[in-house]
Amino acid sequence: MELVTVPIEKPDHVNVIFGHSHFIKTVEDLHEALVNAVPGIKFGLAFSEASGPRLVRWSGTDPELTDLARRNVLNIAAGHCFLIMLGNAYPINVLPAVRNVVEVCTIFCATANPVTVVLADLGEQRAVLGVADGFKPLGIEGEEDIAKRMSFLRQIGYKLSPGVS
Repeated sequence: MELVTVPIEKPDHVNVIFGHSHFIKTVEDLHEALVNAVPGIKFGLAFSEASGPRLVRWSGTDPELTDLARRNVLNIAAGHCFLIMLGNAYPINVLPAVRNVVEVCTIFCATANPVTVVLADLGEQRAVLGVADGFKPLGIEGEEDIAKRMSFLRQIGYKLSPGVS
């Protein structure tokens, strides 16, 4: 067994959801879940088939994101993993729908951060052991940091401002 790391290649603004599923219809079911969750969503997704022809299956609404997803899944080369590359949506917008896809077993990460996939290479098989998502923390937030966090969430519309209903 060899320990291997594979970075997910993506532009900084692209969010990813990386997970494990169990059946060839994953691609179509994830596609339907995404377009139903966010009208007009731009995404690409790819799935690594683990038996039979062992192809990287794919779909998407954006050719560049779809190509990125295909290339990354082929580089990762672990059976039954999937990668969703999001263009104009955030994981928070689609994660409930992705989790509800019956083939989805695990979601390893959902992030815009740099991601490195940690794999066990067994020759004919590869297993995802985990992911490194982003970077190490530099400290603990203080009162000023808390105020900035709360303000930011209200600025981008994820929390209501006081007195707004």
